Amino acid sequence: MTRRRRFSASVAMMALVAGCGGGGGGGGGGTVVVPPTTPPPTSGCTLAERQAWAAAQINEWYLFPELIAAGVNPASHTNIDSYVDALVAPARAQSRDRFFTYVTSIAEENAFFNSGSSAGFGVRLSTDVAARRLFIAEAFEGAPALAAGIDRGTEILAIGTSSANLRTVDSIIASEGSAGITNALGPSTVGLARLLRVRDGAGTREVTVTKADFAITPVSSRYGAQIINDGGRQVGYVNLRTFINTADPALRNAFSSFRAQGITEVIVDFRYNGGGLVSIAELMNDLILNRPASQVQGYVAFRASKASNNETVNFAPQPQSINGMKVAFIGTGSSASASELVMNAALPYLGNNAALIGSNTFGKPVGQIALDRTACDDRLRVIAFATQNSARQGDYYTGLASKFQSTCRATDDITRPLGDPNEASTRAALDFLAGRPCAGGAISDAGGGGIAGGPGESGQGATGQVAVPDGHELLTPDRPTTPQREIPGFF
Repeated sequence: MTRRRRFSASVAMMALVAGCGGGGGGGGGGTVVVPPTTPPPTSGCTLAERQAWAAAQINEWYLFPELIAAGVNPASHTNIDSYVDALVAPARAQSRDRFFTYVTSIAEENAFFNSGSSAGFGVRLSTDVAARRLFIAEAFEGAPALAAGIDRGTEILAIGTSSANLRTVDSIIASEGSAGITNALGPSTVGLARLLRVRDGAGTREVTVTKADFAITPVSSRYGAQIINDGGRQVGYVNLRTFINTADPALRNAFSSFRAQGITEVIVDFRYNGGGLVSIAELMNDLILNRPASQVQGYVAFRASKASNNETVNFAPQPQSINGMKVAFIGTGSSASASELVMNAALPYLGNNAALIGSNTFGKPVGQIALDRTACDDRLRVIAFATQNSARQGDYYTGLASKFQSTCRATDDITRPLGDPNEASTRAALDFLAGRPCAGGAISDAGGGGIAGGPGESGQGATGQVAVPDGHELLTPDRPTTPQREIPGFF
């Protein structure tokens, strides 16, 4: 596992805490292999052999062994995904595993966690299903959409491959629901082009955008790290898109700038962050809180039969660490796992000097290990451990809102750039840091968020949508790719 993760077993684990089926332990960039104690009887790649392997791993490592379904017939499943879903269905019925256990591609996941490698237009999509509208919630640097002038707040009015077959978003959603948008945009294939009719501040136009392979920048070069002057008060702002390895230098650079200017009040914007590597979450805690190595950051707890892997994680002060005295976390139902781990770790140390701004978070206090079957390019992400903060608090399956002493409901105003002091959530965060009253009232702790990791997750139906506080929903396919799991709304 990456960075400071130690386990008593002499195996390498990488911890992942992500939402959308990419959750908290054992994930991302590098080898993430945990050999089973008892290998499966065969090592081939037929469906039956892959199913037998997956069942063996789940039976050995699953955090909730009492919630593994008995008597599941492999022959009744035509693919490994539905078989794994059936094995962990009892835990899902209790909202303990909302499509966090799944099989993915080793190569695809390593590419993403090591470098942010992704294929697509390079945007997050947000739908308003009731109004049958589609918007850009965020556009990524170095990707095709932004290069074509498509950015946050742009509305997509129609989708096609040529002017002759453009279909309006209104008609697509009316006939097929939001899943029709996913279908219209096509698979994540490099070179696939779509003609889009878009509308923004410059007017309405048609533009062809071609999907390309590019690297996600975890901290935006445009707005990801900045210092906001709020009436003479200097406030640090950092927006982390995803917890991948390349976030390490980006976060260090951001906090080095904060430290050099004496910043002690910070806005941490996790509004779209579905999680990722535990190692990056731990680094972020070190950078924000600057606690001595003798103090506990949190705990990792496996099932009883794997308790030898349990761990106490202490802080590790960094040269770039600041003395964070007051922190406003911007979150939504898309803020999951590693994002929640960072927030939860801060609570015992900051108390009412920490606030949740926006809406309730997703609710994922558990993490995955990765188990590899290299011959088949199969990586099984299986929920294997729970995470807790230094006060042993970790039961937030319905989100973190009830765990914060201070919360403030605010919308995600896509008409303004992220980090703009006048954007609604950023404005509410600045108000908290300045001691001004919250205009939106407290955040309800009902329900938790809804990041999609599979069909029908969290009551969202088969469309796999994620609620955000302004009524829009980030769009995720039923069977998302690794980037779509870790970056809600990614296309």
